[in-house]
Amino acid sequence: MDLHDASATVKYLVRDRDRRYTAAFDAVFEEEGIATVKTGIRVPRMNAIMERWVRSCRAELLDRTLIVNQAHLMHALREYETFYNERRSHRALCAAAPRRPLPTDHQPGPTRPPRIRRRDRLGGILHEYRHAA
Repeated sequence: MDLHDASATVKYLVRDRDRRYTAAFDAVFEEEGIATVKTGIRVPRMNAIMERWVRSCRAELLDRTLIVNQAHLMHALREYETFYNERRSHRALCAAAPRRPLPTDHQPGPTRPPRIRRRDRLGGILHEYRHAA
């Protein structure tokens, strides 16, 4: 594998602490200027969290998109990452997004139904919803 031929810029290699990865393995990447980052000790959920993100990205974006080239892929992944962290609701966070505050448990009085506006992203694959002013 030659990273220079792939025209990719790699800064980090994230790997677990398996004994198969010797110092010589890490040295190959260090010579290329790639820092090796080891996962935490006895953190069984770390891999599960990333697997869930990859599954969501694949189901919600990549399975519905025909990617033409690397620039298109990178654009789509950046858009999805922003959507995932700032707009997409998460069940574990009480329907909040990771970069938004958790909803408060206040009981509002009788009001009219809110007007909702939808914004399509990536050609309608992803949808953002906001209250209209």
